[in-house]
Amino acid sequence: MPNKNLIDPSSLTEQQLIELLAAKKQTVQDNRNAYKALINSTVPHAVGKLMQLSDSLSQTKKETFAYFKDVLELKAEVFGTKDKEKTPQQSHTFSTDKYSITLGYRTNDGWDDTVHEGICKVNTFIQSLAKDESSSKLVRTIFRLLKKDAKGNLRAGRVLELSKMSDDFHNADFTDGVKIIMDAYRPVRTCWFIEAFFINDNQDKVSIPLSISAVDFPNGFEFDFLSIDASQS
Repeated sequence: MPNKNLIDPSSLTEQQLIELLAAKKQTVQDNRNAYKALINSTVPHAVGKLMQLSDSLSQTKKETFAYFKDVLELKAEVFGTKDKEKTPQQSHTFSTDKYSITLGYRTNDGWDDTVHEGICKVNTFIQSLAKDESSSKLVRTIFRLLKKDAKGNLRAGRVLELSKMSDDFHNADFTDGVKIIMDAYRPVRTCWFIEAFFINDNQDKVSIPLSISAVDFPNGFEFDFLSIDASQS
């Protein structure tokens, strides 16, 4: 059945055709302008809400660490660890029968420039070991311990393994090289963190999401516009 709303171009004059095309172009431009206007109103509103959330998270983080300042001081005093530990404890966990919270800081491995002198000294010793297939395997193992990660840093855990191996060789240069590397260790603090859990009715330990990526939508809310299935429908 023909659509009565369709216009037969052959029935229009040249001027009418020009006006019709102009109207369509204007409609397209109006729609694009409306889209841009929607973006201009939506983005500031959404970002404003997120800024409020960020401020709230920052304030809550400060308050949570402040809650435990006295607790940590009392813990060190009661258990006799105050001023005795050369390396500060990076995290502390406190638990009840229903809740658990861990707070502390994370670090990345870091080294000062003397680490290269230690590596050079260790490499010189390692290369002197490669005399047959058996010793070559050992050399490759040690070299793997000195292999840097994707960011160009040594891994502290591997250096500890290297330190254990140095005790077996009883070689002054090797031992000194490993010591130079270990003395060059300068861990870099990356962030202060909080992790919290609760025990649900099934006695399962459930993590409380504290980042916007980890937290789920409220019950009943669905947003699948960006999903693969939605894009193919």
